[in-house]
Amino acid sequence: MEKESKNFRMLDMYVRLCEGKIVNKAEESRKSGVDERSIQRDIDDIRAFLEERNMNNGDGREIVYDRNKKGFIMLGDEPSMMTNSEILAVSKILLESRAFTARELKTILDKLVEGCVPLKNMKLVSELISNEKYHYVELNHKEYIQDKLWEIGSDIHEHNLVALRYARANAPRESIKRVVEPLAILFSEYYFYLNAYIVEKDELGKYKHKYSYPATFRIDRIKNYKKLNEKFRVSYTNRFEEGEFRKRVQFMYAGKLQTVKLRFYGENPEPILDRLPTARIIGQYGNEYTIEAEVYGKGIIMWLLSQGSRVEVLKPESMRKEMKQTLLDMLKLYG
Repeated sequence: MEKESKNFRMLDMYVRLCEGKIVNKAEESRKSGVDERSIQRDIDDIRAFLEERNMNNGDGREIVYDRNKKGFIMLGDEPSMMTNSEILAVSKILLESRAFTARELKTILDKLVEGCVPLKNMKLVSELISNEKYHYVELNHKEYIQDKLWEIGSDIHEHNLVALRYARANAPRESIKRVVEPLAILFSEYYFYLNAYIVEKDELGKYKHKYSYPATFRIDRIKNYKKLNEKFRVSYTNRFEEGEFRKRVQFMYAGKLQTVKLRFYGENPEPILDRLPTARIIGQYGNEYTIEAEVYGKGIIMWLLSQGSRVEVLKPESMRKEMKQTLLDMLKLYG
């Protein structure tokens, strides 16, 4: 009977500590009909339990005495687990991204649901995404890329030079050879990409950057990938920042960094500001906004064309001319 009372007493204190309540030793002693030394032993047992959890799974909670509150309190948080809403949201994003083959996606979603969702909610979450899983449409390439992602990620971390063969977009049966300094893995519009500097040997036999800006390679088009027995140096001051690159590239079309100047016609320029993280409004007259943004390459043209008459390119002049010519060519199709 004493053991049952002790167990109940400890569980009751543990639950209240988890709820953020204060455990006062004297009050617990009076309420439970035991001396304060028994309460102290209970608290020590709870502390030992939390310390063991911390060693096993990183539980950062601990029991401390707060002099101001005159009692014991719990500090820290239990290990973070995704909520049902988060699991559902991430599952929907994965399904919409179409980044994986059907087999890869099923494995990932099953692990996600089984590993994070409480058993009583597992059936509900599974049912909420089951229809989309059933009707999921793979991309045409059907390449299994998860192992490639890990291998490339390791070489990025270790600064290994890499030789690869890359299938051309307009001639998939043909391939080109490249030696690259792998920099980052990015995801955009259904595909994973490797961001890398293309390098070539100079007259002294040392690898040098072919271009001043990084190239992008769709990972499913990389047919042969081999780590070379040579590393490349990364200067801290000149290190590649994939987050900054991602802000300035559209549809993974690499190229020189340039500043574009646009005019937006409408009440709300939010679509421009959301799509181009570097964009800033430099002028406004009524419902006309002048916007500047830094971008890599010409991928932005594809998105600008989707905006119709709401956006006009002002600078650079070369991009303005290219936009005009593209529109004229499009008009001929409907002539």
